[in-house]
Amino acid sequence: MKKILKRYSPNAGDIKKHKRLGWLSEHLHDPSLWNFNRKSISKAFAVGLFCAFIPVPFQMLLAAPVAVIVSANLPLSIALVWITNPITMAPIYYGCYKLGAWLLGVQIESDFVVSPEYIWQVFDTIWQPFLLGCLIVSTLSSIIGYFGIQLIYRYRVYRRLR
Repeated sequence: MKKILKRYSPNAGDIKKHKRLGWLSEHLHDPSLWNFNRKSISKAFAVGLFCAFIPVPFQMLLAAPVAVIVSANLPLSIALVWITNPITMAPIYYGCYKLGAWLLGVQIESDFVVSPEYIWQVFDTIWQPFLLGCLIVSTLSSIIGYFGIQLIYRYRVYRRLR
């Protein structure tokens, strides 16, 4: 798996040459942004999964600077935000809304429809449970992703040593 990820990852030297990246181009020399090791991959899962469930457009633009700041694997951090893509976005965000509504004790309308028109009509009543649910799912998924990768790596080392 590691070999496949390395093969399809961009070359760090080519990316560092681009001046359009602004302040990011100065920080792209950090080797942990491009390495596939336990630390950088587990940080990438934390960053990517956290940003994936934040309901903003262009989540990749949020994940990239965070990955640079915490020295996470940059390509993996950016790729993981695509868990919420146009196909999966509606059911995931509806689940986040239901979680937030349950935690706040808010009644979900029986005629709730997942459509942009309906969402804009009732946004003033659903934004608090929606954002709370997204924050909780983001936080929990990033914690589970980080420690899950740590455990997988440790288990593989243990198996190799046996």
